[in-house]
Amino acid sequence: MHVYSEGDRPIFHQPEAIMEGIYASEGWFMKLMESSHRLLTRDPTKAHLFYLPFSSRILQQKLYVHDSHSRRNLVKYLKNYIDLIASNHPFWNRTRGSDHFFTACHDWAPAETRGPYINCIRSLCNADVGVDFVVGKDVSLPETKISSSQNPNGNIGGNRPSKRTILAFFAGNLHGYVRPILLKQWSSRPEPDMKIFNRIDHKSYIRYMKRSRFCVCAKGYEVNSPRVVESVLNGCVPVIISDNFVPPFLEILDWESFAVFVPEKEIPNLRKILISIPVRRYVEMQKRVMKVQKHFMWHDGEPVRYDLFHMILHLVWYNRVFQTF
Repeated sequence: MHVYSEGDRPIFHQPEAIMEGIYASEGWFMKLMESSHRLLTRDPTKAHLFYLPFSSRILQQKLYVHDSHSRRNLVKYLKNYIDLIASNHPFWNRTRGSDHFFTACHDWAPAETRGPYINCIRSLCNADVGVDFVVGKDVSLPETKISSSQNPNGNIGGNRPSKRTILAFFAGNLHGYVRPILLKQWSSRPEPDMKIFNRIDHKSYIRYMKRSRFCVCAKGYEVNSPRVVESVLNGCVPVIISDNFVPPFLEILDWESFAVFVPEKEIPNLRKILISIPVRRYVEMQKRVMKVQKHFMWHDGEPVRYDLFHMILHLVWYNRVFQTF
């Protein structure tokens, strides 16, 4: 792989500013990619893939004019970058960018990377099949909410299945249209095993996850949610309520074996759906959650085999090799 040297900081080549928070996936990947001695070549003629090292989050922070309701300048900035790459190197033009890739976790990234970027392998947190995401070309990037860059995975694990006394748990801001429906339907219901809240403090949030059988991952404004990865790392079976969402690593992982997918229209039947899952089936699903944890972890320094960094790269390469677009 080759990383272009072009691109001005802090939007390009600057992961330190986004090693924490809900957009941290693009920062961690950029840091590990650009520091890799084993995967990168300085000679672009020897490269099979080309990485475009920009941050969609910092692009938004630096260039978006508050309350302008316009992203034209952000789109233009990215287009100018590709024009620069195309004028300085032959590699973009020979494939129209189909052997180039980037990672982007901000909600606006799909819209900002239409046009000249549409042929790229786009690794997006906002993996929405209703908005340009192409299964088989693009890669669903896990959204990882990181509280401390010193401990990116947090305190993984949780209670064993027999000690998980809460059936289902959710807490979060009322973004979008799905979460208000979820809260209206379940927050005031008498069932004590359904813990559905608006916002709670972080310690309580993690404690509930570690004590719950199922963790509800309801979409916000966009289809993605950091709760998917949080659920896995805390040993809680994810319940994904987001109709157009493409789960990370769908081409490799059998999501049906360790997660529950509930259509948005079935929110009133959520408890019925979950209690209908036999205990033996739930225990097997929880075991599989524990097995896939390693695929959703970041490692500072040298990446570890089968971790999140390697999984993203594997999917990028897989989609490039078998690309039919």
